[in-house]
Amino acid sequence: MDQTRAPHIPVLLKPILTLCAPIQGLWVDGTFGAGGYSRGLLDAGARVIGIDRDPLAHQMAAPWAKDYPGLRLALGTFSDLDEIAGEKVDGVVLDLGVSSMQIDQAERGFSFQKDGPLDMRMSQEGPTAADLVNEASEDHIADVLFHFGEERAARRMARAIVEARAKQPFTTTLQLAEVIARCLPRPKPGQSHPATRAFQGLRIAVNAEFDQLAQGLAAAERALKPGGLLAVVTFHSLEDRVVKRYFQQASGQEGNANRYAPMTAQVTPRFTLVTKKAVEADAEELSLNPRARSARLRIARRTEAPAKAPKADDIDLPQTPDKPTRKKSR
Repeated sequence: MDQTRAPHIPVLLKPILTLCAPIQGLWVDGTFGAGGYSRGLLDAGARVIGIDRDPLAHQMAAPWAKDYPGLRLALGTFSDLDEIAGEKVDGVVLDLGVSSMQIDQAERGFSFQKDGPLDMRMSQEGPTAADLVNEASEDHIADVLFHFGEERAARRMARAIVEARAKQPFTTTLQLAEVIARCLPRPKPGQSHPATRAFQGLRIAVNAEFDQLAQGLAAAERALKPGGLLAVVTFHSLEDRVVKRYFQQASGQEGNANRYAPMTAQVTPRFTLVTKKAVEADAEELSLNPRARSARLRIARRTEAPAKAPKADDIDLPQTPDKPTRKKSR
C-alpha cells in the first residue's frame, strides 16, 4: 500500500509489519479507523477482522472494503474483540486514542482549534463532553483534567468552567477552549495550545478510554493463540505507561521496585517481549506524518500460559478518585 496516498497514514505500520513478520493467519485490527493497519496487514497476506465503535468508520470503508475478501468488519469496541472474533487469532493490533479522521471533522467536537458541538463521543452514543462540563461537580471536572489530562492547572480550570456555565451552558468546542485558555499564560511559539491537556482528559473520560484499554488488553490476551502477537501503538505517556506495565507484568519482567518490599511471586509468563523498549518513528516517517512524533509501539508474543485479566493498580491504570456527582439543582 502506498502510504503517501492514504487519506490517513497509519502510524508505525512499517515497524509493525517488519517486527511481526511473517504476517499470516487471522488478525484483529481493534481500532479500525480509516483502515490503514487493516490494509497493511491484508496486503502482507493476513485475513483481518476490523473493529470500530464509530459508525462513520464503517461508512467510509464501504467503497474499498469490498475489494478485500479477507476483511470482515464489526461494529463494536476492542474490549470485546475476543467475543467478536469468535475464534483464536494470530495477531492483534491496537492504535489507541482518537483518530485524525475524527479530529479533522469539527462536527465531532474533538478539536479545540475548530468550532463544533462539544461532543467527543467516538461511538456517537451516550453522554457528551458538554454533558460532563455542564453537569458534573467542580471536583469531578478537576479530577478528570488532572488524572486523565495531566493538567496541573486542573483546579483553576474546573473553577472557571463552573463559573462560566452558571452564566451560559457550554455547547461548542471553542467556547470551552476560550475559558480554559484564560486560565493559563499565553503560549510561547512552539508550545502546545493551552487546552490540549484538558481536551485530552475530557475525551478520555467521555469514552472511558482507560477502562476500554484494560479490558482490551485482557481480551487480546484471551483471543491470541500461543505464538500470537499483540502490537499496541500509544500517543501519550499515560497510555504508554499502562501498556508498558501490562507487558512487564505479563512477561514476568517487572521485578521489585523496592528492595525492602516482599518479593513478587514468580508467575508463568503469559507473553514474551518482542520489543524491549518502545519503538518510535524514524526520520522518514516523521517527514511524511508529523502525527507520528508522539507515537510509541510495543509488541509482545503470547505464550501457552492461561490468560489472566490485569488489575487496575498493577498496571497503573489512571482513575478519578471521585464519582461524577452532578451539580445540585437549584
